[in-house]
Amino acid sequence: MVNNKFEDAHAFAGMQRNRFRKPLLAAATSLFCCTALTSPAFAADEEPNPDEIVVTGSLGALPIENVGSVFGFDKTIVETPRSASTISSEQIERFGITDIYDLVAQAPGTFTNSFFGVGGALDIRGTPGEVYFRGVRRLDNPGNYPTPIAASERVDIVRGPASPIYGPSKTGGYMNFVPKSARVQDGTLLSSPEGELSYTTGSWNKSVLRGELRGPIRMGKAELGYSLYAEVEDSGSYYDNMSTNQTILQAAFDTNVTDNLRIEFGGMYHRFRGQQNGGWNRLTQDLVDNGTYITGDAQQVDGAMRDAAGNLTFDGVKDGQLSQQEFAAIGDFNPFGSFGCGGGSVFPGPSLNDACFATNYPWLGLTNVGTTKLSRRKVLTGKNDLLNNTAKTAYFDIVYEADSGLMIKNQLFYDGIVNLNENSYGFSQFHDSYVIEDKIVVSKTFENNAGKFSFQFSPSIRYTDFFHGDDFNYEYFHRVDLTKGYDALSDRLLSTECDCDYSNYLWGNYTDYGIAGLTDLDFNFGLNVVLGLRYDHIEAKSTYDPAKMNNTPDVVSASGSQGDWSWTASLSYKLPFGVIPYVTASRQSTVIAGQGSEIAAGDIAAGQFMTASRMYEGGIKGSFLNEALYAAVSYYEQERTDRNIQSSTVNQSVKTTGWEAEMRWSVDEHLLITAAYTHTEVVNLTFFEAGTAFSFLGAEDLTSLNDPSLIFGGQPGALHLITSKDGAKRAGIPENLYSATATYAFDNGIALSGSIVHVEEVFSGQSQVVSLPAYTLVDLGASYETDNWLFRLVVKNATNEKYFRANFTELFGSTIALPEKPRSFQATVSYKF
Repeated sequence: MVNNKFEDAHAFAGMQRNRFRKPLLAAATSLFCCTALTSPAFAADEEPNPDEIVVTGSLGALPIENVGSVFGFDKTIVETPRSASTISSEQIERFGITDIYDLVAQAPGTFTNSFFGVGGALDIRGTPGEVYFRGVRRLDNPGNYPTPIAASERVDIVRGPASPIYGPSKTGGYMNFVPKSARVQDGTLLSSPEGELSYTTGSWNKSVLRGELRGPIRMGKAELGYSLYAEVEDSGSYYDNMSTNQTILQAAFDTNVTDNLRIEFGGMYHRFRGQQNGGWNRLTQDLVDNGTYITGDAQQVDGAMRDAAGNLTFDGVKDGQLSQQEFAAIGDFNPFGSFGCGGGSVFPGPSLNDACFATNYPWLGLTNVGTTKLSRRKVLTGKNDLLNNTAKTAYFDIVYEADSGLMIKNQLFYDGIVNLNENSYGFSQFHDSYVIEDKIVVSKTFENNAGKFSFQFSPSIRYTDFFHGDDFNYEYFHRVDLTKGYDALSDRLLSTECDCDYSNYLWGNYTDYGIAGLTDLDFNFGLNVVLGLRYDHIEAKSTYDPAKMNNTPDVVSASGSQGDWSWTASLSYKLPFGVIPYVTASRQSTVIAGQGSEIAAGDIAAGQFMTASRMYEGGIKGSFLNEALYAAVSYYEQERTDRNIQSSTVNQSVKTTGWEAEMRWSVDEHLLITAAYTHTEVVNLTFFEAGTAFSFLGAEDLTSLNDPSLIFGGQPGALHLITSKDGAKRAGIPENLYSATATYAFDNGIALSGSIVHVEEVFSGQSQVVSLPAYTLVDLGASYETDNWLFRLVVKNATNEKYFRANFTELFGSTIALPEKPRSFQATVSYKF
């Protein structure tokens, strides 16, 4: 039976933290040592490539290398008629980039709201983005686990929907994670082994050990290149009840079977143990501005029941946790529209006042009410909260390149996660999902007096299997007094703890049969044309288990299929002095799946699990000063064309317009400067067209409520009235964002670095009642390198700026917000050999 796939979710959570860490680290260390001992240098150093452009001191930040992550063709970012950026491993190291939030300083168009404190995927152009691995789309990761930035060779950020060659994708864009490789920049294998060991410590007991080894092995007449990477972290946190324990193992192998045939294979194992962070509850403007927090205890729920006569008693089992049945026995803790107050479903209204809630919903009120100044350390995370995720990713590529310019590539890819998420305030979920994709790309390049013309043809099949459960109908942020922590008045019995009363409990799969064609016509007189067309046919099935749920879905089981077209068309022209104007139009199909990659049975039955987006973009790029200076500016409009359905967690129906500008300048071999500007306007089209948006109500929403403690024992909700596009704008995303970085390397081994990001004031939620102040974030770094040693110190938030990040703005923006961390330090010592 399918239930056997995840028989005991809570037993999975109870595994000892260090159960796998020591054997995995020992195995990785042994592998490093054995490889180093058995891999002597056997190849002479490669002759330098006379056509290769090298800009000393650029840290690989200049877009002068070919990347295939945008269209699938080997074009530089300068030549690619799309807005995109690349962040190299050298930049990641120099600037101390450790998570996706640090990428905002390096690339325009990227600013991420908090998804309960977990940096899974970037928000790109104001909407949730995706993560790709070597050009193949991974399972959705809005907040399942943090993407391991430090384990990458480079990170490509592509703004706007993906090329048709990559299959259905989201509107906003994606981050392409390029793992560490066995090859060097010019594509050749290393001539001898090289490696690095590093240790990072810092504020709040940060502790990260990393090791990397790359090199060649001779196996008979065959040459095999390998790249091995391991990372083990056991760190504390600024926030109470939070920590990070993770193990990352990564391996890549490349071998030339013949002069024309090569194989590339490898994978990554990522075991993460941590917690989500909901931030501050009981949100008010006074809390944001002055730290003034409303204290008080929620009323008793534990043991509540109704006797035979229907009278409320507290004679039930008192186990220190609050079950859904105990809440239901007392009354409605999530009153929609507060009809008991004489109000309707749309708020606000004068009837939603103190007398209304005290009379009709007395169980929502707090006792022992007071105020205090709240530390930013005190957040919604409880002592028993957990976010456990194990991700396994693997690939196996076979590449045949003929002397005639024909290339045939078969890409086999696997990505799977097992996830368990438990939060004491009332949310839990699990995923056990995986995807297998096999894609064949046949490409051919012709060159003649007219130019260079490349063609690609690609059939593919992608199979996704999901098993998902979540529990959100009794999610009460405000019951816990953050100055005291969870107790028997606020600790919810979760569905993953009792294996019962899920909001959703479903399994299923879907298969995407796709076929795509692309052409890149690069004429010698300067014109470049890129055209692409794709069709996807997706067959899906999904089944709920009502016996595990607290409700019966309208559609329990369904199967069906949908198909849709995607296309792209781009024009660019190389003008004198390195200037390239371009225009792009595209239509991209999208699959509407949830946080665990699940598709609801009702969506399949209604034929609404696929939709599409379209984008128009124009811009100017240029590379100047002998490739040392890069500049680009673009304008875009993109939106979903079908707005019948959306996923508020991973795929929203929005229209985004904006400007993006970027400059990167390697002034000389010492100094590198970058700067970026982003203007973004994001309108939720579903909300705008409906005229309303459902939202949970915060204290500032209820303008006639003088005492917000009267609602903090539960969570009222209603429809917020949307009367204009301004009212439908997605909250938390700044309209204007400015960033810059600089680094200077002295000849004596000392290097300095710094980045600055200025973020405008934003609203915390859709109802636009709480403002999060503007802020300027400064990070500084210094390093010293001598012989094989490197010492680095990074100061994050150097000016100790107090700032906030909005959290799940569509539903909870008026009720919670994340106070960000103060000044912190991290120090690294590294030995390269």
